[in-house]
Amino acid sequence: MSKSIALALSSGGARGLVHIGVIDELEKRGYEIVSLSGSSMGALVGGMYAVGTLNEFKKWVTKLSRMDVLRLVDFTLGSKGFIKGERIFDEMQKKGFIPNVNIENLPKPMVILATDIINNKELVFKEGNLAKAIRASISIPNVFTPVETDNGLWVDGGVLNPLPIKHLMKKDADIVVAVDTNALIPYSKPKLQEDHTDGTEEEKSIFNQLKEKWYEFFEGDEKKKLQKDNKLGYFDLLYRVLQVMMNNMTQKALAETPPDLLVQTSKDACGVFEFYRAKELIELGQKACAKALDKAML
Repeated sequence: MSKSIALALSSGGARGLVHIGVIDELEKRGYEIVSLSGSSMGALVGGMYAVGTLNEFKKWVTKLSRMDVLRLVDFTLGSKGFIKGERIFDEMQKKGFIPNVNIENLPKPMVILATDIINNKELVFKEGNLAKAIRASISIPNVFTPVETDNGLWVDGGVLNPLPIKHLMKKDADIVVAVDTNALIPYSKPKLQEDHTDGTEEEKSIFNQLKEKWYEFFEGDEKKKLQKDNKLGYFDLLYRVLQVMMNNMTQKALAETPPDLLVQTSKDACGVFEFYRAKELIELGQKACAKALDKAML
């Protein structure tokens, strides 16, 4: 008889693709995931798993190149975030990854976390529209535009709870597993193949300009940037502040509600938007999960 698992998935931008590898490894070993909770990217991956579309998403995301990801980014000059997020979200809905269903009707129980920054409170979605809850949960402050409601402004769940272990529905689970993709542990980045994506000369020109901003704000070796000019830019500073906050809140969550098994991957595994590294990140999740399971002799 397979053991059942309640699975908590952390925030982490593109690092959250690690969660797919963790789920793959758990299922490969015969575990049954009976409930989930997630913040930000953890909400997206967990929601797709709960609704049964994660395998199709995996096939799609592992084929994305740098250029593909840039094409899905809809920049805006608004003061609440420089990416609207509607293009990528609409694309995923169009492909059926995030269907128009209610959370309470999912085949597997799911809890999604977001943050209401107007009313200063954590939002815990156990019911209501799945897509709206996920869209709110992935809204990184000052990056993605938030979800506006009549009396609130909803942003990333990781702002107040980057690893929502305490909200897991644990009653039917034998083991509680938490996945933290923001751990302060070292990471050696493997050599990646060059992106040879085709496109028109006009497309290449446009997206090369966007890439420059991409590299400046979200990619590459942060240490090299610091060594270069010994100072932080606005987005570097914002991102590092968020990382420090998330790590502190994660440690608090682990102390208050210790899981039976903790799977950790480094905060340096990739940049926020490096979704074109999906294969590498999924493999990282598989290996990290296997290592944690073997160490715990589970």
